[in-house]
Amino acid sequence: MLVSSTPALRIVLTTLPNAEIAGRLAHELVAAKLAACVNVLSPCRSIYRWQESGAPGSGKTSESPPEGAKSILGRPGNRLDSVQEDVEIPLIIKTTAARYPALETFLRENHPYQVPEILAIDGVDGLPDYLRWAALATQP
Repeated sequence: MLVSSTPALRIVLTTLPNAEIAGRLAHELVAAKLAACVNVLSPCRSIYRWQESGAPGSGKTSESPPEGAKSILGRPGNRLDSVQEDVEIPLIIKTTAARYPALETFLRENHPYQVPEILAIDGVDGLPDYLRWAALATQP
């Protein structure tokens, strides 16, 4: 049971285009003490809405900013009227609430997608020893 003496855990979800990038990013997060642990999962199919594009998956790459990213960000641009499908590598990142802002900044700066999935879920309960370990593993 979570008690006041245990740190707040945050679980962060993201997806990456391939295992090489996912593994590199996972290692960098742990080495920088932004994450206590990162699970690199098996490939999955992601089906999502994005702007119509000539190149498969181009809505998610950072090679050139797609017009669809502008639409998502509330600026003029094309509508999200195309259903896309890609194979991606999901990451489950465990960090503390205190380290989350730095982790989010790192992901924004190093993620290959224009609009990366960065979803943070508060860990409202957990094994106190695990929560303390996560806090210790992420101390700057």
